[in-house]
Amino acid sequence: MKNGFIPNTKNERVTTALLLAAGTGTRLSPLTDMVPKCLVDINGIPILERLVRSLSLHKFKRLVVVVGHQEECIRDFLGVRAGGMEITYITNPLYKTTNNIYSLWLAREAIRESFLLIESDLVFEAPLLKNMLRPDRIAVARLQPWMSGTTVEIDNRQQVKAFRCGGIECHGTMHYKTVNIYSLSRFSWQLVRERLDLHIENNKVNNYYETVFAELVAEGHLALAPVFFDANRWYEIDTIKDLHAAEQLFPQYNPSHIPDRIRRRFQPIALLAPSPGMPVEIKPH
Repeated sequence: MKNGFIPNTKNERVTTALLLAAGTGTRLSPLTDMVPKCLVDINGIPILERLVRSLSLHKFKRLVVVVGHQEECIRDFLGVRAGGMEITYITNPLYKTTNNIYSLWLAREAIRESFLLIESDLVFEAPLLKNMLRPDRIAVARLQPWMSGTTVEIDNRQQVKAFRCGGIECHGTMHYKTVNIYSLSRFSWQLVRERLDLHIENNKVNNYYETVFAELVAEGHLALAPVFFDANRWYEIDTIKDLHAAEQLFPQYNPSHIPDRIRRRFQPIALLAPSPGMPVEIKPH
């Protein structure tokens, strides 16, 4: 913060997205042995294709992707432009030994504008993004039995009061699961970047980036407004069980509802990920 001035960005429209897609996705093996997690199919449509279609429908202009495991598959899949978006790639060379805090830190120079941060194992209905297109918002959902991971506490002013990282159990009507979608203003991103630098300098490369958000929120430096996602309209894919559950929620797209510019871009590359029902060879260990 300079001279105590905080810029007003509440009316700014987010048109850049940052996708973290460097991880190995070992819990989805053997599907992720030859492709990254984001190219695994949900009813014949790769997760990444669903994501790009959603961003395109909301007129995003730029997509920055942090890649690592099987990165060439993602580069071949998207090319330099997809869904009307310019694609920028950042390689995480340490993806096998670091966590997503390191991937986010690697994007510090590539993004200087407000942006949408999203993880590559999420499937959701495109209309849910509508209220995430303004800066400094966080997607959350009411806790369900299948959910695990980071939660947040929301105060009476409808602001995030605290993060609970590391799968700590929380109870009560004011606690919600993070969906792993955030929008950050330029000002908030600068604060996050500075704190990321401190973590990486201290070799805290195996943390989740939510630890940075948790610190800044606790200190009163980062204000995030919740956007509530219906639990039946999104799913996080970590395991084969998650994959099967998501297939019950998300059928194939109706081709007539897909803009021609998007359908043409993806038609030739839909075979990169395994199709439902395709036999998968499981190698003995």
